[in-house]
Amino acid sequence: MPLFGTDGVRGLANGHLTADLALSLAQATAVVLGQGRTAEARRAAGRRLTAVVARDPRISGEFLSAAVAAGLASSGVDVLEAGVLPTPAAAFLVADRDADFGVMVSASHNPAPDNGIKIFARGGVKLPDVVEQRIEAAMSGPKLQPTGAAVGRIQRFSDAEDRYVIHLLGSLPHRLDGIHVVLDCANGAASGVSPETFRDAGARVTIIGADPDGLNINDGVGSTHLDQLAAAVVAHGADVGIAHDGDADRCLAVDAAGRVVDGDQIMAILAIAMKERGELADDTLVATVMSNLGLRVAMREHGIELVQTKVGDRYVLEAMNGAGYALGGEQSGHVIMSRYATTGDGLLTGLHLVAEMAHQGKTLAELASVMTVYPQVLVNVKDVDRERCADDEVVQAAVAAVADELGDTGRVLLRPSGTEPVVRVMVEAVDEPTAQRHVGALADVVRTQLAL
Repeated sequence: MPLFGTDGVRGLANGHLTADLALSLAQATAVVLGQGRTAEARRAAGRRLTAVVARDPRISGEFLSAAVAAGLASSGVDVLEAGVLPTPAAAFLVADRDADFGVMVSASHNPAPDNGIKIFARGGVKLPDVVEQRIEAAMSGPKLQPTGAAVGRIQRFSDAEDRYVIHLLGSLPHRLDGIHVVLDCANGAASGVSPETFRDAGARVTIIGADPDGLNINDGVGSTHLDQLAAAVVAHGADVGIAHDGDADRCLAVDAAGRVVDGDQIMAILAIAMKERGELADDTLVATVMSNLGLRVAMREHGIELVQTKVGDRYVLEAMNGAGYALGGEQSGHVIMSRYATTGDGLLTGLHLVAEMAHQGKTLAELASVMTVYPQVLVNVKDVDRERCADDEVVQAAVAAVADELGDTGRVLLRPSGTEPVVRVMVEAVDEPTAQRHVGALADVVRTQLAL
């Protein structure tokens, strides 16, 4: 089984993901990313390579980031230790400091016992699959073992947070004065920097989920648990609530009445505003096939093309980078604004969303009304042969029949799991009963036709 998943290396800390593995992975990263013209030019000039290392506040991040730093320094790489910061901050700082690469120790929205290691190449960009494969292969090969003055140094990156905050504030088209924001930081990496940045931008801030103790990250708070945020917004009479996940690369929101505004709605608001300012490249938004049909309808009504990719922010990024698009993301709240970030950035997204409220003088509910959310029902059909899904004539005929019946008022999506014998059946329709009826019928066909 490959070491790298869809977003770095992830697993149970001290179970699958040990200090030894982190050390070896860092050493292999130094071998692979230490190659190339830029790296050779730096060595020729008598300079060591440099890497930024950051982590979220889960307890295992302390020993795992130490192991990563040790592996890099023992390979002749100077380490800038940024401490607890969001994943997008680590990516930004790699570019900002012209570092050769960066490492983020985080398991994002996973519970505290898990952890992960994400690697960014020069410029703060995610690694392509082929480079990850080379790093994995290098883990069993020879290591770099410099001695004397050639070993790397580890030093505290003392102004890392300040650099990131200045960057975020400099991106804003409008201040947030007059807006009362409740921030849910998921007891995660944004607990320090997010409240500071929103206050500096002019917002009145109330905070929940910002007391990390190493064990409570994502525990009943954050973007995967919005009930507390919704209740806090209503209780405090706030204008908006912003929720991050553990490493703050996501942003979801709730309006003043406590209603959830998801990633699709956030993208719709930002896309329309960016188009009006002439900042939406080719008047195009990039989203995944799981985005709500309402997003496509709203974009069409506002003269914006919607390009759809496979599920996963890496596929959104590939499409954006390939064509130079400015905005993309996922329903889950991974929103990428390529002018300012190389990955999803929950703080950047939240700041720009609230800035639109302040600029337009509208409530979040009013802004979100540009998009009608179609009821979306998803069923996971288990213990079936997912490999036959695309070729089974009966299944495909059933899908075509439902799609024809729904027409422009709905959508059908069958998506085989990449890792288990499961086919995901999703139906969107103008009302919940219609979606439920069609998804149930299609799930029965899949279950019968593809049974193992």
